[in-house]
Amino acid sequence: MVAAPLSSWPWFNLGLYKACTQSSSSFPLCIIFLMSSCDLINRLGRENLIVQYLLCAPLVAKAVSEWKSQGEGAGWSLHLLILFSLRSLVFQLWHSFSNMLYYTRRRRVIPHGLDFHQIDREWDWDNFLILQALVASMAVWQVVPGSDGVPVVQSKGWLIALLVHVLVSEPVFYLVHRSFHGDYLFSHYHSIHHSSLVPQPMTATFGTPLENLAMTAVMAAPLLGAFAAGHGSVGLVYSYVLAFDFLRCLGYSNVEIFPSQLFHSLPFLRYLIYTPTYLSIHHTEKDCNFCLFMPLFDFLGNTMNNKSWDLQKEISSGKNGGVPDFVFLVHVVDVISSMHVPFVFRSVSSKPFVANPFLLVLWPCAFSTMLLMWVLSKTFSLSFYHLRGRLHQTWVVPRYGFQYFLPFARQGINEQIEMAILRADKLGIRVLSLAALNKNESLNGGGTLFVNKHPDLKVRVVHGNTLTAAVILNELPRNVKEVILTGATSKLGRAIALYLCRKNIRVMMLTLSTERFLKIQKEAPTEYQHYLVQVTKYRAAKNCKTWIVGKWLSLRDQQWAPAGTHFHQFVVPPIIGFRRDCTYGNLAAMRLPKDVKGLGSCEYTMERGVVHACHAGGVVHSLEGWTHHEVGAIDVERIDVVWRAALKHGLTPA
Repeated sequence: MVAAPLSSWPWFNLGLYKACTQSSSSFPLCIIFLMSSCDLINRLGRENLIVQYLLCAPLVAKAVSEWKSQGEGAGWSLHLLILFSLRSLVFQLWHSFSNMLYYTRRRRVIPHGLDFHQIDREWDWDNFLILQALVASMAVWQVVPGSDGVPVVQSKGWLIALLVHVLVSEPVFYLVHRSFHGDYLFSHYHSIHHSSLVPQPMTATFGTPLENLAMTAVMAAPLLGAFAAGHGSVGLVYSYVLAFDFLRCLGYSNVEIFPSQLFHSLPFLRYLIYTPTYLSIHHTEKDCNFCLFMPLFDFLGNTMNNKSWDLQKEISSGKNGGVPDFVFLVHVVDVISSMHVPFVFRSVSSKPFVANPFLLVLWPCAFSTMLLMWVLSKTFSLSFYHLRGRLHQTWVVPRYGFQYFLPFARQGINEQIEMAILRADKLGIRVLSLAALNKNESLNGGGTLFVNKHPDLKVRVVHGNTLTAAVILNELPRNVKEVILTGATSKLGRAIALYLCRKNIRVMMLTLSTERFLKIQKEAPTEYQHYLVQVTKYRAAKNCKTWIVGKWLSLRDQQWAPAGTHFHQFVVPPIIGFRRDCTYGNLAAMRLPKDVKGLGSCEYTMERGVVHACHAGGVVHSLEGWTHHEVGAIDVERIDVVWRAALKHGLTPA
């Protein structure tokens, strides 16, 4: 079937051949331009990212040519490139704002989460920027006089542009938009835009070339009108274009920023400016609220939804948040990974974390944020998803991994965790699961400190390590007879050793502490105690091919393992796979059930839809409705119980 004209982007399938359409001498200039654009950082790792932007290479070359010919004056080509970067920044800043859940969650219009499918569909949201940059470059080279003859500011030009916007752009957009909701145009063009269920700033530009060409014409009319009247200016171009993008992002932010009192006190404003609620109603119902920015034209066209302002009042009141059923309480790992969050770059957070060198550009900003968080911040909401009608949230303790090892910081960290638990208890949250170092034994006894201090807690505090142990144990080969266990006297090491010895599996527990070894050995039934063996050197496992690693292994340590060894891991960070003749497992993790909704960010280095086993353990605790706390030592008797419950609810090993 032949696609409708202008329903797909002409450079979509050009791949590497797009470079062949450009001047090769412009390539370095294009790279310099890209590095200065926040959009490059916004979508790190995208395939053919630089190649796609090579479409702008002639514009870069022209800007350099104009710069040389005009001395230090900026030509229109340079202005267009600057606008390109500033427009990208506007969209990025609005995206960051709308996804700062700790600030916006109670005023979100559509409560659903942004999922991976929508992020992937909108990955090339900036196609409109490339299109408009090319169209504008052709226009300024052929029609508009050189910028050296154009004033920086011209007040009459702004007035003319405003009049043309109200009298031309607004009604034209309204009529064109309504026509795109006709059967043919909607099914062949506009339905793509409405396939995004949760409005986001990037959704505003997500559409077909035909739609974006129409928007380009609407946007250009006021500027052309001002220049045709002889009152155009450089300042007008910048201010109008950026204001236009700002208002579009505002409408698609999915966060109601206007107080309802404003429209109550000044009712005429309801016809002059739309709101995120107004736009979201159009996005969901599709048969009303077609205006660009001014609802006046919906009123004149009898397409204004009658509940627009009542709903706006309800959402702006800040009561649209909802109480989660489950909370996963995490902490920041390090400065670089602190940018792997949805409100920074969604294209980064929607993929497993890697230490991308481009993020180093923003390291000073991230480091400054760390210092501010240390002094001023408290636990905040980061992300959420829904599972079987239940809201699950991730909260962040504003502390970084290294801070947990500073003696003077320990009390403050426990206070942050305690405040989060008490807040969850007050809100009526059922289960709160502690992540990583938040449940460190030396810090708070795996959560026992808080449960003992507050015996009347209604929220169940969970460390989730029972399921972590279950995941590791179920990875082992069925026929295994002997293992070596490092980190053997840790919480997880103890549970694994006690479980395996009951299965008649010999466990070489690597530890220098005979006292701690004997304490664990005595916990085992008498008839199984001889399966637990203390070893103090890695060489003791030179014939053992099953290593369970809970402590960092250097290359020298790994050399003692025979060829064909598999390293199962519960050490953080994971060990480096030095041996090519061995295999290495991942950290214990589970894939969430298929019916999870609104999940759009990866949990640190985990794949999409995969969470750490301790996170999954909290989810199972919530779904099962268990009423006990899971803190302190792991109950070995419950390992199989928790494992079967996880599988019953559709969680699977990752």
